[in-house]
Amino acid sequence: MTTPSQWAEGGDDVLAAFPATAGGALIGYGRVSTKGQLLDRQVSALTDAGCARIFTDKLSGKNAERPELWKALDYARPGDTIVVPSLDRLGRSIQDLIAIVGGLRKRGIGFQSLHESLDTTTPGGRLVFHVFAALAEFIRELIVQGTVEGMAEARARGERIGRPPAMNSEQIRHARSMLADPAASVSSIAKLLGVSRTTLYKYVPELKVGGRPTVRAASSAAALEGAEGS
Repeated sequence: MTTPSQWAEGGDDVLAAFPATAGGALIGYGRVSTKGQLLDRQVSALTDAGCARIFTDKLSGKNAERPELWKALDYARPGDTIVVPSLDRLGRSIQDLIAIVGGLRKRGIGFQSLHESLDTTTPGGRLVFHVFAALAEFIRELIVQGTVEGMAEARARGERIGRPPAMNSEQIRHARSMLADPAASVSSIAKLLGVSRTTLYKYVPELKVGGRPTVRAASSAAALEGAEGS
């Protein structure tokens, strides 16, 4: 079965002439995303539209996949048309919608949305999707431009870009000091500092090769003086 990533390739020219094929089937797809929503109205609308086969997804907050959608897209053949009750049933975003419809067009498959009266087998429907695609690209470019400008301004102010470090310099200093004690284990020190063993290995790289930090000369001297005075 085709994977979601393969369907996200998108089309290149949504205004290109659509191949007219007589006898193509109408394939319906409906989706609900909350427990309280019902599919009955969507299925009824798709049935009234003449859909010979209907696929439906019932999604929960823990399950964002759309297995029946991918089955519907795989089931469709050139000349068929995918029909949905409304645009938001097919795509989660305008980019998602454009990508799926573009993929259908590459295979010679039409798309209809009943609520918006869109039909990509007609010139008007193709024009609407052309506008959608142009708008999605415009929004994407604005976001990219705004992100780049925002990062440049933050760097100019001396702000750090990216996620904060898992361990600051004070934590690293404490870790080295505690790990210098042969009786202290890596696991216990990591737990005490609230980090994972992996993080500790990352910020104290000598541990990766089996080494342990040594007590600094100043600390050793202080300890020796204390022992002589006792």
